[in-house]
Amino acid sequence: MSKNIIVVGGGIIGLSTAYYLQKEGHQVTVIDKSDFRTGASYVNAGYITPSHIISLASPGIITQGLKWMFDSSSPFYVKPRLDIDFLKWSWAFKKSANAKKVATSIPVIKEINLLSRDLYEEIKASNDFNFQYERKGLMMYYQTDKVGEHEWNLGKMALKEGLHVTHLTTMDAIKKYEPNAKLNVKGAVYFDCDAHMTPGNFMQEMIAYLKYKEVQILANETVIDIAVSNQKITEVITNRGSYKCDEVVMAAGSWSPLLTKKLGIKIPIQAGKGYAIDVERETDITIPSILCEAKVAVTPMKGFTRFAGTMEIDKINHCVNPKRVDAIANAAKKFYSGLEINQAEKDAAASGLRPCSPDGLPYIGKSSKCKNLTIAAGHAMMGWSLGPVTGKLVTEIISNKKPSLDLKPFSPDRKF
Repeated sequence: MSKNIIVVGGGIIGLSTAYYLQKEGHQVTVIDKSDFRTGASYVNAGYITPSHIISLASPGIITQGLKWMFDSSSPFYVKPRLDIDFLKWSWAFKKSANAKKVATSIPVIKEINLLSRDLYEEIKASNDFNFQYERKGLMMYYQTDKVGEHEWNLGKMALKEGLHVTHLTTMDAIKKYEPNAKLNVKGAVYFDCDAHMTPGNFMQEMIAYLKYKEVQILANETVIDIAVSNQKITEVITNRGSYKCDEVVMAAGSWSPLLTKKLGIKIPIQAGKGYAIDVERETDITIPSILCEAKVAVTPMKGFTRFAGTMEIDKINHCVNPKRVDAIANAAKKFYSGLEINQAEKDAAASGLRPCSPDGLPYIGKSSKCKNLTIAAGHAMMGWSLGPVTGKLVTEIISNKKPSLDLKPFSPDRKF
């Protein structure tokens, strides 16, 4: 049965959801407060990452975070503040950062990423799009033996999960994969399971496709209220109008908790700001990589190389901190000999807000407090990777079909 569905949020999660909903014959409207050209879905590394089997809330991250707390240029920075939602999230994050919870989440994260990668490839094979999608894997470059040992331990965990991982311990071995880049590293752990894309390229193609399929795309509209009757949303009210609906999908990223609060639903999410610098000249970089000591991601995209990184837990804002941009540029120079990111490139750096849950798993599913609301938020650094699979799962929920994956680990009502 066709339903009238409003998707709040026009990032990768919202658009992917609209894509699968319209394929099921539903009438879909996507509402976003932006112009569909900015935000985390445009400012990210473009990775599809089955390799990333360890959640953000991992053992040791609290200790490391405390060390970095007073360094505003550190890769992971938490800005302390007296805010009840932040304090509750921090406590839930601390409880989640233990070995048992991480071990339990590893197969869950792996399976959802692998399915999403398959769906990206299915979308690409449909011939409805012409976006960049390359399956070249991911290099985890390291400069110290200590970090190399840590990365290879993670690699061995991935091997046990059935992923293909290679430890490259010499420059000759690395150059077989990346022959021309002037690398300054001791070694690399290589995952061949990952893929990469150019996010803005995909987003604009998806918007054009959805418009062609008569999905309503409403830009620069802010949801200001939600009308509810008998635990059901009847209307979504924006600064420009009101829209009746049968179902609502909350895919508003870091803004999602502000809207679900109106329904008495509290989903712990904090905004994790990341930055991206684009270099539109030849870098000789052909394989996506992470510069491990600096936690900087490097992606060869369509027409440029992107250097992205940092996780800055703070209030919702898009302010660009020059110290953090400099840290990314300095990391590039340190790992790639002769690569100098110039001031103009740094001045053009952009930021995006990743919606972070306390346990590193997204919220996908319905809350018991509202019958016709499906939540799809909290994907943290896996937002781009998990776009299609989230859209498919949400569509299966709304269409009363058996979900492709067990949704229990992603429940919006789960306790921390």
